[in-house]
Amino acid sequence: MPELSQEIERGRALLPFGAAEVTGPSMVPTLHHGDRLVVQYGARIRPGDVVVLRHPFQQDLLVVKRAAERRDGGWWVLGDNAYAGGDSTDYGTVPEDLVLGKVRFRYRPLKADQRSPFALARWALSAARPVLSDRSASRRLRAR
Repeated sequence: MPELSQEIERGRALLPFGAAEVTGPSMVPTLHHGDRLVVQYGARIRPGDVVVLRHPFQQDLLVVKRAAERRDGGWWVLGDNAYAGGDSTDYGTVPEDLVLGKVRFRYRPLKADQRSPFALARWALSAARPVLSDRSASRRLRAR
């Protein structure tokens, strides 16, 4: 289950956007270990959105999941990697007040060995991408 940098909590009250870092494989292929995220706090959440939330049983732990559907009691959230676990199939619905915001962009940091012009150009073209809602994924994920 991706743990996110706790630093995003400090700046959350000041700005509607914050940064986070993904650790873990539960959102592969959408997000990978080491990806950096731009999170919009207080954004309207719809099924298919990738969201940052507090873990229901460990509220000091922040996780990133896809909001599959709204149910009684909160959001049903699932990871894009069905084999990683650590989502609503383990802990049930997540109350609305634990969902902190929507992930808008992801970017991959430059690796130390990416120094050639070709590697830099390739990184520049693929490093930053919007994290889009996947309505078809929310339908597919609900079926699990």
